[in-house]
Formats: sequence, C-alpha cells, structure tokens
Amino acid sequence: MTDVRTDVSIDVKSPFEPEFTTALCEIFENLITFNQVLGVKIDELQHEIVRAHLPMRPDLIGHYAHNRLHGGVISATLDSMGGLAVMAAIGARHLDEPPQQRLQRFAKLGTIDLRVDYLRPAIGALFRCEAEVMRLGSRVANTRMAFTDEQGRLLATGAAAYIVS
Repeated sequence: MTDVRTDVSIDVKSPFEPEFTTALCEIFENLITFNQVLGVKIDELQHEIVRAHLPMRPDLIGHYAHNRLHGGVISATLDSMGGLAVMAAIGARHLDEPPQQRLQRFAKLGTIDLRVDYLRPAIGALFRCEAEVMRLGSRVANTRMAFTDEQGRLLATGAAAYIVS
C-alpha cells in the first residue's frame, strides 16, 4: 500500500521549498503509517491551511448496505489533517531555519482534544479535507477542519487542540 511520491513539488501546491515540502509529505503520507491505511494524500500546504483528498475504498466502508465511509475514518482524517496544519504553521513560523531543523520540531506534536460533528452520510468516490490553524501558541495549537464530498458538500467538521512542545 506504500505510495511514495518522489516529486511532490509537482503534485503538491506549496510556498515552502521543495526539500521541506517533500519531507513533510513523506512524514505525513508514509512515515505516519496509519495515514497510509487511511490513504490520505496531500494536495496543498500553505502556512496555516492544508488540503488533502481521500479516495473511497471497500476497506473503509462503515455501513455495508449504503456504502458509507466509516465515521472513524472521518474522525482520524480530520485529526491527521489538523496535525498537518500545525506542522505547516510551525514550519512557516521558523522559515529562518534550514528545512531539516524545522522538521525536527514536530517530534512532540500530539492531539490533546478532538471534537467531530458528523453532518451528512459520507457516500462517494472521493472526499476532501481541509484544516486551518486558528492559533499557534508556544505550547498549544488550535485548529478547525472540514470534511467534504466531491461536490463540496460539508459532511463533517472538526476542532482540535495539539501539544506543540
């Protein structure tokens, strides 16, 4: 299931240097093994907003009769994306540092609190997720997230807090 994108600078819209973008995508998509299970792929990294997509697969179904995406997949994707948004914001805050030094700052990142509101059944072939950092403090970051279908209908929202140091 490993899908290592070797030239993410072409695939991912990002204001960051290619070395940082490639490494952050590698961490998120491949080194965080659970994200491989989910199948989340990054589309865009900005300083405080990130976007990704998630293709539907049979092993992600939560309701067999209706072919709905499992709620746990939605929750885990929102949580992962909130963490990615914090990583991007930390990277942007320390642009004066070399990429590898910035990447080391993610070592202590972890979820403190996560809230998810499920608004509609997630049925479709492709889903999109966006996460935005609302506040990046020295110890805690707060995010909000949105999970949509291919048509842009809002299926779930999330809000989370992350420890950053």
